[in-house]
Amino acid sequence: MADPEGATSAAEQLELQGVIGFNGAVTNGLILHPGDQHIVYPLGSTIVVKHLTENTQTFLQRDGHNKNVSCLALSSSGKYLASGQVTYMGFDAQVIIWNLETYEIHQRLILHKGAVQDLSFSACEKYLVTLGGRDDNKLVIWDVDSGEPICGEQAASDSTLTVTFLNNTSGMLVTGGNYNLKVWKFDAYNRKITPSDCNLGKERRIVSAIVLDPTDTFMYCGTKSGDVLQVSIGPNLFKNNGPTKKNRFSQGIKCMLKTQCGKRLIVGAGDGTVALMKIPEFKVIRKVKLDGGISSLALNAAADHFFVGTEQCNMYLVHLDTFEYELRSTCHYSKINSVAFPVGYSELFATCSHNDIRVWHSRTRNELLRIQVPNLECLCSTFSPDGKSIVSGWSDGKIRAFKPQTGKLMYVINDAHRDGVTAIACTSDCRRVVSGGQTGQVRVWQLGRSSQSMLSSLKEHKGRINSLYIMENDGQCVSASSDGSCIVWNLVTFVREKCLFASTQFKDVVVHPDQSQLLTCGTDRKLAYWDVVDGNPIRITDGASEETINCLAIAQKGDKFVSAGGEKIVKVWGYDEGYNYFKGVGHSGDIESIAISPDEKMIVSVGNEGAIFLWGMPDLKFESGANNDEM
Repeated sequence: MADPEGATSAAEQLELQGVIGFNGAVTNGLILHPGDQHIVYPLGSTIVVKHLTENTQTFLQRDGHNKNVSCLALSSSGKYLASGQVTYMGFDAQVIIWNLETYEIHQRLILHKGAVQDLSFSACEKYLVTLGGRDDNKLVIWDVDSGEPICGEQAASDSTLTVTFLNNTSGMLVTGGNYNLKVWKFDAYNRKITPSDCNLGKERRIVSAIVLDPTDTFMYCGTKSGDVLQVSIGPNLFKNNGPTKKNRFSQGIKCMLKTQCGKRLIVGAGDGTVALMKIPEFKVIRKVKLDGGISSLALNAAADHFFVGTEQCNMYLVHLDTFEYELRSTCHYSKINSVAFPVGYSELFATCSHNDIRVWHSRTRNELLRIQVPNLECLCSTFSPDGKSIVSGWSDGKIRAFKPQTGKLMYVINDAHRDGVTAIACTSDCRRVVSGGQTGQVRVWQLGRSSQSMLSSLKEHKGRINSLYIMENDGQCVSASSDGSCIVWNLVTFVREKCLFASTQFKDVVVHPDQSQLLTCGTDRKLAYWDVVDGNPIRITDGASEETINCLAIAQKGDKFVSAGGEKIVKVWGYDEGYNYFKGVGHSGDIESIAISPDEKMIVSVGNEGAIFLWGMPDLKFESGANNDEM
């Protein structure tokens, strides 16, 4: 048989059909293209270009970033997009210049270490300035056409947070950060860059955002103290600031935007406030409060609406004159724990995370329902086989069931498990629920019309229950635990029938559709096939080269299965061959759960970065035949 590791390297790319998500933690990460037809935003290591009216997506990821994107900048014409990333301390943090006409990489710039903090194109689009993160703090100017560095300098003695070229000249730029604000003169011919400190008098501020007026006479600096400084460019002197101390923006100013007339500022604050401010009086004309700190602002070409991106990963469209707003897209803003499809229905799926369960439409990728339980984390969820309820396990140890159309609470099982319900499954007759807990108990619950009672508590595992799978006849259940064992339970007599042991922490278990074999994965990076009858291993193959395999999903025909985990790669395998035919790269965090749609046309993967990726399910008919000939 072919070596699985070699097979992975030869695997074809999975087709990425769409993503649900937006990294709201990236400052100024939501960008509106000058044509007003596309918005650009980061999601993990992927950059998404979304058409606003057609709802189509293009992904900048091939040969791109290998870690989270940390900043974006668009050239004035919209031809080039620059993106920087974050990586480990001491490692190269690359900057990539993308050509948005061809969606190909134009240049790859490697000089910074650890992280790239900010980027800015010059007005003529010939130069790009990059600013390193806290541990690097270098300012470098690059030639966009050749990709060569022209000159560089230490940005300041303390951290620098933002950089921008002037509007009308490529010979000057400004930087701001922790108690520093500088104007730089750039001499491309002599390859020199010279700083001049701005005189702020007695004012000491951490500058987090800078915008320039159209004539480059003044710059307006948003600070973490919640006020805006007006500083003249040339004399580099502080002129004015506002609002007054009592009216400053809570949690500081995150981002700012200048309106086309140049007499008003749009300010985004850390407490979710978006305000329109008249300058130079610094008078707030109108404001509105949104969910999550404001991280991005983007004005459209007509200057009558602007997009807002928040740290809770919501996108809003706000009318400039009235400040009426609508929610354009939303997604999870923290780790997603599980994904599940209803039985026999591929049009929607549910995901669970911190605070909520969300139901999504598969084709439009829109949120259909949000079920919120504040200050709690939903650790697992599934649809009942009849589709009439969403059964979920929560960090407070309770099992909650909700109606999938309205989100109305149907019932609660209190104190189902101590320290949280980590796995859950329903029998096909919907009369019983099997749950697993953080401390190793497997419990069977009888569901009545008005009451829920425990039938049995099975305590043989000594570690967290990570997965439960109920056999077709409802007579047996398989539990996978972090203690290195998988147990097959009899759901009639409530006793252990078989126990599978391995030197691993089992993360997931699935059963082949013919009910003859089990497939497991875990921290040993192995995919193991087990015989259901005698509990012996049939085949053990390498499923990953470096990291844990967290999740599995098997097709209803049993001819293929999907695995994913800490490698951040979705892998499609032929079941009989144990050969990896396809792989999907896009996640930037560990993949926590994966599901195959009932019609077997789609794979949905969710990660701890809060992203949902939708992949096309490939047909293995031809590939498996070709590779069997080779074997």
